[in-house]
Amino acid sequence: MSLLNHLLELRRRLLHCLLVLLVLFLPLSYFANDIYHLLARPLLAVLPLGTSMIATAVSAPFLVPLKLTLLVVLLLALPYLLWQVWGFLAPALYRHERRLLIPLLFGSNLLVYIGFAFAYWVVLPLIFRFMVGTLPAGVSMATDISSYLDFVLTMFFSFGAAFQLPLVVAILCRTGMTSVSTLKEKRPHFIVLAFIIGMLLSPPDVLSQTLLAVPLCLLFEAGLLLARWWQPATTLVSAELQP
Repeated sequence: MSLLNHLLELRRRLLHCLLVLLVLFLPLSYFANDIYHLLARPLLAVLPLGTSMIATAVSAPFLVPLKLTLLVVLLLALPYLLWQVWGFLAPALYRHERRLLIPLLFGSNLLVYIGFAFAYWVVLPLIFRFMVGTLPAGVSMATDISSYLDFVLTMFFSFGAAFQLPLVVAILCRTGMTSVSTLKEKRPHFIVLAFIIGMLLSPPDVLSQTLLAVPLCLLFEAGLLLARWWQPATTLVSAELQP
């Protein structure tokens, strides 16, 4: 294909992606307030009686749910978007490269969903229950809806990125950049690094940092198992022959 044909193909796929996003956004925008209420449920479930969330900006009650709806649309359309990206890139790849990238591409997508679900169902309820339980006497908790959305998105993207760790470890071992035995020796260093990452990516409280660091350590171990299963047969045999 010529450069012009490549550009036309890219434009066609981009238009398809935009069309899918628009088709999903138009009906879901009608339920924008319901979607936000669903996202706010972990906090609303533990708020003291007589308290509620607030909106400090005039446009926040309208724009914040729409912003969340757009992000939900992107999340729902992510498999199709990745499929379009794959359809554009696949003809330029060798067969062994396609065999390597297909499970990585869609496995990464699945791990993002799992990370978001873990943050919503496990992490957020624990954090909000802890925060509400530590309210000083005479202080009423009234969270702004914009601040709440920013906080939750930070947690979602932090855990979505953290759950990519098994794939990262497996790729590093598969490509020969490191080995399972080397990573096992570096395990104590990674534990320290996990808590540093938890401090940098999560909100500034000890519970959030710990709830991110501990899964990182478990995901690192899962990555070692995946890497040992997925590494080339020649590498596995040579590792077993070492004293």
